[in-house]
Amino acid sequence: MKVLTCITPGKLEYGTADAPQVKPGNALLKIKRIGICGTDLHAFEGTQPFFSYPRVLGHELAAELVDAGDAPGFEKGESVTFIPYFNCGHCIACRSGKPNCCVNIQVCGVHTDGGMAEYLQVPSHLLVHGEGLSFDELALVEPLAIGAHGVRRANVQPGEFVLVIGAGPIGLGIMEFARIAGATVIAADVNPQRLAFCKNNLKVAHTINVKDSNVAGELAAITNGDMPTVVIDATGNQKAINGAFQYLAHGGRYVLVGLQRDEIIVSHPEFHKREATLMSSRNATREDFEHVIRSMKNGLVDPQTYITHRVTFDQVKDQFESWLSPANGVIKAMVEV
Repeated sequence: MKVLTCITPGKLEYGTADAPQVKPGNALLKIKRIGICGTDLHAFEGTQPFFSYPRVLGHELAAELVDAGDAPGFEKGESVTFIPYFNCGHCIACRSGKPNCCVNIQVCGVHTDGGMAEYLQVPSHLLVHGEGLSFDELALVEPLAIGAHGVRRANVQPGEFVLVIGAGPIGLGIMEFARIAGATVIAADVNPQRLAFCKNNLKVAHTINVKDSNVAGELAAITNGDMPTVVIDATGNQKAINGAFQYLAHGGRYVLVGLQRDEIIVSHPEFHKREATLMSSRNATREDFEHVIRSMKNGLVDPQTYITHRVTFDQVKDQFESWLSPANGVIKAMVEV
């Protein structure tokens, strides 16, 4: 089978490998769609934490099921996606119902080789039924589930003001599921094209260009002086993360979905006087995947909105670097295999 490998930062190479021989407890997938995510782009740049080379990228996947292994209720030939976080099943997190932050987690396409190949073997218990969704839609379930998980971590309530910082694909998903939860969403970013996308395509109520605005002043005006009760970072940018503590309402919750390599630095008195809550949000669970699929089927989310670029598998190597440039307006690049 054909495989695309990230050899070192900045270098992708096509090669061939034997198709996987299915092991007990695993399922075999014929890959049909690969969504390109921030992790893939950061790995190519050399800025992704928890990463080593060479690595086959790709974990936003839709596939045809070739062999279901021992997964009950699945049939050969059906359309599926899967949960790409391979957990151990016995650590404290797994025993506590949080396999998404397993102590020994192996994320497909990050810690183990991913889906930029014609076939992929995955644990059969992580399969997710396609529920009649298209391959394009199924490849977008995982990134949207990350957003849904962040919103669930924040326990967003109807009527709350939720500030989402970062209008990339993950941030957009957070905005969608905060809206579905009944919140009034405020989008903040430095890219005016991304903010226009939020307003025009996702009908986000308020947008703030961080470069050109008094952000705290605008937030105070929008929230009648209260400030947002929920702030969610989806930038993975240290300056943005450290700066956003000041935007949080007293008694509010700050959720970090974005990830960066360095320290979080905060004024303890400013944080303390708010009796604020700081939490991280990592990956997603089956509950989040099912919430996303239901939302798609009920017309609450239109996944096709996100796909701005489309290529074949043979074109990925030549096109990949261009997706790093904000000037190209990439929201989601989709690979057809």
